[in-house]
Amino acid sequence: MIPVISLRSMLLGTTNPKIPETLKLLLRRQNYGLVGNHSAAKICEWTKKSLRNEGVCYKEKFYGKLHGIRSHTCLQMTPSAYFCPNRCIYCWRATDKTLANTMDGFEADEPEEIVEKSIEAQRLLLSGFKGYKNVNMKKWKEAQDPKNAAISLTGEPTAYPKISGLINEFARRKMSTFLVTNGQFPEQLENIEEPSQLYLSLDAPTKEIYKTADIPQFSDFWERFNRTVELMPSFSCKKAVRLTIVKGKNDSHPKEYAELIKKAGADFVEIKAYMWIGFSQRRLPIEAMPSFLEVKDFALKLNEFLGYEYKDEDERSRVVLLAKSI
Repeated sequence: MIPVISLRSMLLGTTNPKIPETLKLLLRRQNYGLVGNHSAAKICEWTKKSLRNEGVCYKEKFYGKLHGIRSHTCLQMTPSAYFCPNRCIYCWRATDKTLANTMDGFEADEPEEIVEKSIEAQRLLLSGFKGYKNVNMKKWKEAQDPKNAAISLTGEPTAYPKISGLINEFARRKMSTFLVTNGQFPEQLENIEEPSQLYLSLDAPTKEIYKTADIPQFSDFWERFNRTVELMPSFSCKKAVRLTIVKGKNDSHPKEYAELIKKAGADFVEIKAYMWIGFSQRRLPIEAMPSFLEVKDFALKLNEFLGYEYKDEDERSRVVLLAKSI
Protein backbone atom coordinates (compact mmCIF):
# COMPACT_ATOMS: atom_id res chain seq x y z
CA MET A 1 0.00 0.00 0.00
CA ILE A 2 1.43 3.35 -1.05
CA PRO A 3 1.07 5.88 1.80
CA VAL A 4 -0.77 9.17 1.49
CA ILE A 5 1.88 11.85 0.99
CA SER A 6 1.69 15.21 2.70
CA LEU A 7 3.08 17.87 0.38
CA ARG A 8 3.35 20.27 3.30
CA SER A 9 5.59 17.86 5.21
CA MET A 10 7.72 17.37 2.10
CA LEU A 11 8.23 21.08 1.56
CA LEU A 12 9.20 21.87 5.15
CA GLY A 13 12.91 22.41 5.43
CA THR A 14 13.75 21.98 1.73
CA THR A 15 13.83 24.23 -1.32
CA ASN A 16 13.86 21.41 -3.86
CA PRO A 17 11.56 18.57 -2.78
CA LYS A 18 11.87 15.24 -4.59
CA ILE A 19 9.21 12.92 -5.95
CA PRO A 20 8.73 10.03 -3.49
CA GLU A 21 10.15 6.72 -4.72
CA THR A 22 6.87 4.99 -3.80
CA LEU A 23 5.04 7.18 -6.30
CA LYS A 24 7.59 6.47 -9.02
CA LEU A 25 7.25 2.76 -8.31
CA LEU A 26 3.48 2.95 -8.82
CA LEU A 27 3.97 4.39 -12.32
CA ARG A 28 6.70 1.92 -13.22
CA ARG A 29 4.35 -0.92 -12.32
CA GLN A 30 1.87 0.57 -14.79
CA ASN A 31 4.53 0.50 -17.55
CA TYR A 32 5.31 4.20 -17.58
CA GLY A 33 8.75 5.22 -18.74
CA LEU A 34 9.84 7.85 -16.20
CA VAL A 35 11.61 10.86 -17.66
CA GLY A 36 13.77 13.23 -15.64
CA ASN A 37 12.31 14.49 -12.38
CA HIS A 38 8.62 14.86 -13.25
CA SER A 39 7.80 13.64 -16.76
CA ALA A 40 6.76 10.31 -18.25
CA ALA A 41 6.01 8.49 -21.49
CA LYS A 42 3.88 5.42 -22.10
CA ILE A 43 3.06 3.29 -25.12
CA CYS A 44 -0.57 3.86 -26.08
CA GLU A 45 -2.72 0.76 -26.61
CA TRP A 46 -3.49 1.96 -30.13
CA THR A 47 0.21 2.27 -30.88
CA LYS A 48 0.53 -1.39 -29.93
CA LYS A 49 -2.46 -2.32 -32.09
CA SER A 50 -1.12 -0.36 -35.03
CA LEU A 51 2.24 -2.14 -34.78
CA ARG A 52 0.35 -5.44 -35.00
CA ASN A 53 -1.83 -4.20 -37.89
CA GLU A 54 -4.91 -4.45 -35.67
CA GLY A 55 -6.26 -0.97 -36.33
CA VAL A 56 -5.54 2.65 -35.47
CA CYS A 57 -6.86 5.13 -32.94
CA TYR A 58 -9.71 7.51 -33.60
CA LYS A 59 -7.28 10.46 -33.63
CA GLU A 60 -5.60 9.05 -36.73
CA LYS A 61 -9.03 8.42 -38.25
CA PHE A 62 -10.29 11.92 -37.41
CA TYR A 63 -7.14 14.03 -37.86
CA GLY A 64 -4.68 11.90 -39.82
CA LYS A 65 -4.93 13.89 -43.03
CA LEU A 66 -5.00 17.24 -41.22
CA HIS A 67 -1.94 16.74 -39.00
CA GLY A 68 -0.29 13.61 -40.41
CA ILE A 69 -1.21 11.62 -37.29
CA ARG A 70 -0.27 7.95 -37.40
CA SER A 71 -0.82 5.81 -34.32
CA HIS A 72 2.52 4.00 -34.51
CA THR A 73 4.53 7.23 -34.71
CA CYS A 74 2.75 9.00 -31.85
CA LEU A 75 4.55 9.76 -28.59
CA GLN A 76 2.20 9.76 -25.59
CA MET A 77 3.84 11.79 -22.84
CA THR A 78 3.40 14.27 -20.01
CA PRO A 79 5.71 16.87 -18.49
CA SER A 80 3.83 16.78 -15.17
CA ALA A 81 3.13 13.19 -14.21
CA TYR A 82 2.52 13.93 -10.53
CA PHE A 83 0.61 17.21 -10.61
CA CYS A 84 -3.03 18.04 -11.35
CA PRO A 85 -5.56 20.46 -9.83
CA ASN A 86 -8.50 18.11 -10.49
CA ARG A 87 -9.38 14.62 -9.22
CA CYS A 88 -11.91 13.62 -11.91
CA ILE A 89 -14.17 10.73 -10.98
CA TYR A 90 -13.89 9.21 -14.47
CA CYS A 91 -10.07 9.33 -14.64
CA TRP A 92 -8.42 5.93 -15.06
CA ARG A 93 -5.38 7.17 -13.13
CA ALA A 94 -4.81 6.86 -9.38
CA THR A 95 -5.97 10.40 -8.63
CA ASP A 96 -5.70 9.86 -4.89
CA LYS A 97 -1.94 9.59 -5.39
CA THR A 98 -1.67 12.96 -7.18
CA LEU A 99 1.19 14.72 -5.43
CA ALA A 100 0.08 18.35 -5.71
CA ASN A 101 -2.10 20.78 -7.66
CA THR A 102 0.85 22.74 -9.06
CA MET A 103 4.61 22.38 -9.52
CA ASP A 104 5.29 25.30 -7.19
CA GLY A 105 8.39 24.53 -5.13
CA PHE A 106 9.60 21.78 -7.47
CA GLU A 107 12.55 22.31 -9.81
CA ALA A 108 11.41 22.07 -13.43
CA ASP A 109 13.46 20.15 -15.99
CA GLU A 110 14.39 21.86 -19.25
CA PRO A 111 12.19 21.19 -22.32
CA GLU A 112 15.12 19.91 -24.43
CA GLU A 113 15.92 17.28 -21.80
CA ILE A 114 12.30 16.20 -21.47
CA VAL A 115 11.82 15.78 -25.23
CA GLU A 116 15.08 13.89 -25.73
CA LYS A 117 14.51 11.55 -22.81
CA SER A 118 10.83 11.01 -23.69
CA ILE A 119 11.84 9.76 -27.14
CA GLU A 120 14.50 7.57 -25.54
CA ALA A 121 11.90 6.16 -23.14
CA GLN A 122 9.55 5.50 -26.06
CA ARG A 123 12.26 3.56 -27.88
CA LEU A 124 13.07 1.53 -24.79
CA LEU A 125 9.41 0.67 -24.22
CA LEU A 126 9.10 -0.35 -27.89
CA SER A 127 12.21 -2.54 -27.86
CA GLY A 128 10.37 -5.63 -26.67
CA PHE A 129 7.94 -5.51 -29.58
CA LYS A 130 10.71 -6.34 -32.05
CA GLY A 131 10.57 -9.99 -31.06
CA TYR A 132 6.85 -10.52 -31.70
CA LYS A 133 6.10 -12.31 -34.97
CA ASN A 134 2.92 -10.30 -35.60
CA VAL A 135 4.64 -6.93 -35.43
CA ASN A 136 4.93 -4.94 -38.65
CA MET A 137 8.68 -4.28 -38.74
CA LYS A 138 8.36 -1.38 -41.17
CA LYS A 139 6.06 0.35 -38.69
CA TRP A 140 8.32 -0.61 -35.78
CA LYS A 141 11.29 1.09 -37.43
CA GLU A 142 9.20 4.19 -38.18
CA ALA A 143 8.04 4.25 -34.55
CA GLN A 144 11.61 4.86 -33.39
CA ASP A 145 11.27 8.46 -34.60
CA PRO A 146 7.86 9.72 -33.46
CA LYS A 147 6.20 12.43 -35.55
CA ASN A 148 3.50 13.58 -33.13
CA ALA A 149 3.48 14.26 -29.39
CA ALA A 150 0.23 13.74 -27.50
CA ILE A 151 0.95 15.91 -24.46
CA SER A 152 -1.53 14.48 -21.98
CA LEU A 153 -1.16 10.93 -20.56
CA THR A 154 -1.46 11.78 -16.86
CA GLY A 155 -1.41 14.89 -14.71
CA GLU A 156 -2.11 18.37 -16.11
CA PRO A 157 0.47 19.38 -18.76
CA THR A 158 0.01 23.12 -18.24
CA ALA A 159 1.08 22.71 -14.61
CA TYR A 160 4.59 22.46 -16.08
CA PRO A 161 5.84 26.09 -16.05
CA LYS A 162 7.90 25.67 -19.26
CA ILE A 163 5.12 24.15 -21.36
CA SER A 164 5.60 26.76 -24.10
CA GLY A 165 9.26 25.81 -24.45
CA LEU A 166 8.29 22.13 -24.61
CA ILE A 167 5.93 22.73 -27.54
CA ASN A 168 8.61 24.80 -29.25
CA GLU A 169 11.16 22.02 -28.82
CA PHE A 170 8.84 19.45 -30.39
CA ALA A 171 8.21 21.88 -33.26
CA ARG A 172 11.96 22.35 -33.72
CA ARG A 173 12.16 18.58 -34.27
CA LYS A 174 9.35 18.91 -36.83
CA MET A 175 6.88 17.03 -34.63
CA SER A 176 3.22 18.01 -34.44
CA THR A 177 1.73 18.46 -30.97
CA PHE A 178 -1.65 17.83 -29.39
CA LEU A 179 -1.85 19.65 -26.06
CA VAL A 180 -4.66 18.59 -23.72
CA THR A 181 -5.64 20.84 -20.82
CA ASN A 182 -8.36 20.89 -18.18
CA GLY A 183 -8.31 24.69 -18.31
CA GLN A 184 -7.23 25.35 -14.74
CA PHE A 185 -4.10 27.32 -15.68
CA PRO A 186 -5.33 30.03 -18.08
CA GLU A 187 -2.27 32.18 -17.34
CA GLN A 188 -0.12 29.50 -18.97
CA LEU A 189 -2.12 29.73 -22.18
CA GLU A 190 -1.99 33.51 -22.51
CA ASN A 191 1.44 33.64 -24.15
CA ILE A 192 2.06 30.00 -25.04
CA GLU A 193 3.75 28.69 -28.16
CA GLU A 194 0.79 27.31 -30.09
CA PRO A 195 0.52 23.54 -30.50
CA SER A 196 -0.74 21.90 -33.69
CA GLN A 197 -4.04 21.31 -31.93
CA LEU A 198 -5.26 22.51 -28.55
CA TYR A 199 -7.64 20.28 -26.63
CA LEU A 200 -9.87 21.52 -23.83
CA SER A 201 -11.48 18.91 -21.60
CA LEU A 202 -15.01 20.19 -21.11
CA ASP A 203 -16.63 17.66 -18.82
CA ALA A 204 -19.30 19.75 -17.16
CA PRO A 205 -21.82 22.32 -18.43
CA THR A 206 -22.34 24.03 -15.07
CA LYS A 207 -20.33 24.94 -12.00
CA GLU A 208 -22.28 22.49 -9.85
CA ILE A 209 -21.69 19.53 -12.18
CA TYR A 210 -18.03 20.46 -12.61
CA LYS A 211 -17.58 20.32 -8.85
CA THR A 212 -18.99 16.79 -8.60
CA ALA A 213 -17.51 15.35 -11.82
CA ASP A 214 -14.03 16.90 -11.88
CA ILE A 215 -13.47 17.31 -8.12
CA PRO A 216 -11.49 20.57 -8.52
CA GLN A 217 -8.98 21.52 -5.84
CA PHE A 218 -8.86 25.25 -6.59
CA SER A 219 -11.59 27.31 -4.94
CA ASP A 220 -11.88 29.52 -8.05
CA PHE A 221 -12.02 26.55 -10.44
CA TRP A 222 -15.02 27.81 -12.43
CA GLU A 223 -13.50 31.23 -12.98
CA ARG A 224 -10.22 29.62 -14.12
CA PHE A 225 -12.05 27.32 -16.50
CA ASN A 226 -14.16 30.08 -18.02
CA ARG A 227 -11.08 32.26 -18.49
CA THR A 228 -9.58 29.42 -20.54
CA VAL A 229 -12.79 29.15 -22.57
CA GLU A 230 -12.57 32.88 -23.29
CA LEU A 231 -8.92 32.54 -24.38
CA MET A 232 -9.58 29.71 -26.83
CA PRO A 233 -10.71 31.89 -29.79
CA SER A 234 -7.40 33.77 -29.67
CA PHE A 235 -5.56 30.65 -30.86
CA SER A 236 -4.93 30.31 -34.57
CA CYS A 237 -4.22 26.58 -34.33
CA LYS A 238 -6.98 24.00 -34.57
CA LYS A 239 -9.02 23.81 -31.39
CA ALA A 240 -10.92 20.81 -30.07
CA VAL A 241 -13.27 20.43 -27.13
CA ARG A 242 -13.63 16.96 -25.67
CA LEU A 243 -16.61 15.86 -23.61
CA THR A 244 -16.11 12.68 -21.60
CA ILE A 245 -19.66 11.54 -20.89
CA VAL A 246 -20.37 9.71 -17.64
CA LYS A 247 -23.84 8.27 -17.54
CA GLY A 248 -25.96 9.88 -14.85
CA LYS A 249 -23.23 12.38 -13.92
CA ASN A 250 -22.66 14.91 -16.70
CA ASP A 251 -24.90 13.74 -19.57
CA SER A 252 -27.38 16.59 -19.29
CA HIS A 253 -27.74 20.31 -20.13
CA PRO A 254 -26.82 20.10 -23.84
CA LYS A 255 -27.75 23.76 -24.29
CA GLU A 256 -25.27 24.88 -21.63
CA TYR A 257 -22.57 22.67 -23.14
CA ALA A 258 -23.24 24.24 -26.55
CA GLU A 259 -22.95 27.76 -25.15
CA LEU A 260 -19.49 27.01 -23.72
CA ILE A 261 -18.37 25.32 -26.94
CA LYS A 262 -19.48 28.31 -29.02
CA LYS A 263 -17.69 30.68 -26.68
CA ALA A 264 -14.52 28.61 -27.07
CA GLY A 265 -14.79 28.77 -30.86
CA ALA A 266 -13.93 25.07 -31.14
CA ASP A 267 -13.20 23.71 -34.62
CA PHE A 268 -13.97 20.18 -33.43
CA VAL A 269 -16.04 18.62 -30.68
CA GLU A 270 -15.39 15.08 -29.51
CA ILE A 271 -18.16 13.45 -27.52
CA LYS A 272 -16.67 10.35 -25.97
CA ALA A 273 -17.89 7.72 -23.54
CA TYR A 274 -16.27 7.33 -20.17
CA MET A 275 -14.59 3.94 -20.19
CA TRP A 276 -14.78 1.71 -17.11
CA ILE A 277 -11.04 1.03 -16.81
CA GLY A 278 -8.16 1.51 -14.39
CA PHE A 279 -8.68 3.16 -11.03
CA SER A 280 -12.02 4.66 -12.12
CA GLN A 281 -13.52 1.24 -11.42
CA ARG A 282 -13.11 2.02 -7.72
CA ARG A 283 -15.16 5.20 -8.04
CA LEU A 284 -17.88 4.37 -10.54
CA PRO A 285 -20.05 1.37 -11.41
CA ILE A 286 -19.82 -0.21 -14.85
CA GLU A 287 -23.31 1.17 -15.57
CA ALA A 288 -21.75 4.67 -15.67
CA MET A 289 -20.13 3.78 -19.00
CA PRO A 290 -22.43 4.88 -21.85
CA SER A 291 -22.95 2.71 -24.89
CA PHE A 292 -21.98 4.05 -28.30
CA LEU A 293 -25.65 4.61 -29.14
CA GLU A 294 -26.08 6.66 -25.96
CA VAL A 295 -23.04 8.77 -26.86
CA LYS A 296 -24.39 9.26 -30.36
CA ASP A 297 -27.81 10.25 -29.01
CA PHE A 298 -26.25 12.85 -26.70
CA ALA A 299 -24.12 14.18 -29.56
CA LEU A 300 -27.23 14.70 -31.67
CA LYS A 301 -29.01 16.47 -28.79
CA LEU A 302 -25.98 18.71 -28.30
CA ASN A 303 -25.82 19.49 -31.99
CA GLU A 304 -29.40 20.75 -32.00
CA PHE A 305 -28.03 23.76 -30.10
CA LEU A 306 -24.61 23.78 -31.77
CA GLY A 307 -25.31 23.37 -35.48
CA TYR A 308 -21.99 21.71 -36.35
CA GLU A 309 -21.43 19.07 -39.03
CA TYR A 310 -21.69 15.43 -37.92
CA LYS A 311 -18.21 14.68 -39.24
CA ASP A 312 -17.26 11.17 -38.13
CA GLU A 313 -17.60 8.47 -35.49
CA ASP A 314 -15.68 5.51 -34.11
CA GLU A 315 -17.82 2.86 -32.48
CA ARG A 316 -14.86 0.98 -30.98
CA SER A 317 -13.83 4.01 -28.94
CA ARG A 318 -17.45 5.16 -28.46
CA VAL A 319 -16.72 8.62 -29.81
CA VAL A 320 -18.44 11.04 -32.18
CA LEU A 321 -16.78 13.95 -33.98
CA LEU A 322 -18.61 17.19 -34.72
CA ALA A 323 -16.89 19.83 -36.83
CA LYS A 324 -17.63 23.51 -37.32
CA SER A 325 -19.20 24.08 -40.69
CA ILE A 326 -17.06 26.23 -43.00
